[in-house]
Amino acid sequence: MTTNTRIVLAARPQGQAGLEHFRLETVPFEPLQDGQVRVRHHYLSLDPYMRGRMNEGKSYAAPQPLDEVMIGGTAGEVIESRHPRYSLGDWVVGMGGWQQYSVVDANPVGALHRVDPTHVPLSHYLGAVGMPGVTAWYGLVRIIDPKPGQTVTVSAASGAVGSAVGVLAKARGCRVVGIAGGPDKCAYVREQLGFDDCIDHRLHPDHLALAKALKAACPQGIDGHFENVGGAVLDAVLLRSNAFARIAICGMIAGYEGQPLPLLNPALILINRLRVQGFIVSEQMQDWPPALAELGQLVGSGRFRPRETIAQGIESAPTAFLGLLKGQNFGKQLVRLV
Repeated sequence: MTTNTRIVLAARPQGQAGLEHFRLETVPFEPLQDGQVRVRHHYLSLDPYMRGRMNEGKSYAAPQPLDEVMIGGTAGEVIESRHPRYSLGDWVVGMGGWQQYSVVDANPVGALHRVDPTHVPLSHYLGAVGMPGVTAWYGLVRIIDPKPGQTVTVSAASGAVGSAVGVLAKARGCRVVGIAGGPDKCAYVREQLGFDDCIDHRLHPDHLALAKALKAACPQGIDGHFENVGGAVLDAVLLRSNAFARIAICGMIAGYEGQPLPLLNPALILINRLRVQGFIVSEQMQDWPPALAELGQLVGSGRFRPRETIAQGIESAPTAFLGLLKGQNFGKQLVRLV
C-alpha cells in the first residue's frame, strides 16, 4: 500500500454530533525519517471522551484540531522502522488516530507500547488491558478504595470501563451492583461478569424511581460509586449513599452533547460527608504498570471476558462513534481495520 485512508474533524458540532462533522480522506505515504516507525493499524478504539475533544471550549485537554486526523487509540503492527527499538512485525499500541496507518516518532517515552497478543487478544489492549481498564482500576483502587463487604455501584456497567470496575471490585470482596441500559446488558453484567445485581435504568423514568431500585439492590446503602454517566444516575446514587462514601467521577456521557448537568441535591455531599473526585487517567501514569499487570492476569486467565462491539473498516468509524454516544454498543467499541 502507498496510500492512507483517514478521517478528520471537518466541523465542530453545535449540540449533537453528526456524520457531517467528519470527512474521509486518502493521502499518499510519506517517507520515514530517522527515529520514526510506520504502523498498520488492526484496531481503532472509539471512546466517549472523543466527543468532548470535538468542542472548542476549555477542558482538561486541548480540542481536536479541525482538518486533522481524529484522536484515538490504536493497536497494530510495525511494517516499517527507522528506530532501533522497533522491528518489522512488532505489535504495538499507541495513539495513531482514525486512520489505517500512522507514522510515529518513537523517541519519546510512551509514544508506542510493545504488546504480546499470545495470551491477551490484541483488541483487548485497547479495552480491558488498556486505557479503559486502567481508568477502572485507578478510580476503584485509588479513589473508592473499597473494603471487603462494602457495596460498590457503577454506571454504564456493561461498557469497557464499567465492566472492569465490577470485576476488580468483586476480586476485592465487594458487593457490586451495576446500572446499565436494557435486559441483555443487565443479564451480561450479572451472569457473565459476576455482579451481584444490575439495574436497568430504562425501566426507571427518573432519579427517584432509580433510587428506589438502588435501595432494593443495595440494602446496606452504597459505600463507593464509579460514575460514567452523570445526570439522573448520579442524583439517584447520592440519595442512597452512606456516610463517608467515595464517588469516582470518570465520565459524564449524559452531558457530552453540551447540555448542563446540574445536581438536584448537592447538599447530600455535605450531609453524608462524601468524597467526590474527578480524575483523568493520563495524569496517573505511575499507576499504569500495577493496573495493567492485574488486568492482564484477569483477562489472560479467563476470569474476565470483556465484551466487544466491532465495526468493520475505517469508513464505519463515524457511525459507530455516534452509536456509542447513544449507548448502542455492547462492551468496548472498536473498529477493525485489517
